[in-house]
Amino acid sequence: MSATQAALNELLPLAGDTFDKDKVTPGILGFLVFAALALGVWGLMKSMSRHMGRVDFKEAPEPTPGDGTRTP
Repeated sequence: MSATQAALNELLPLAGDTFDKDKVTPGILGFLVFAALALGVWGLMKSMSRHMGRVDFKEAPEPTPGDGTRTP
């Protein structure tokens, strides 16, 4: 048996007593990922709003009776 195995055999039971399997948290990495996603969505929404504001289109004129087009 190596020294590493002996140390693990002694320390693992101690870690098992303090670890609560019912308490799971995302930690700082989960927060950072969520914050990055939120920031990305905010930027995309702001860009979409700006681009939609720049859209300028002309509507088709209303068809006049007798111009050869039929409406249902």
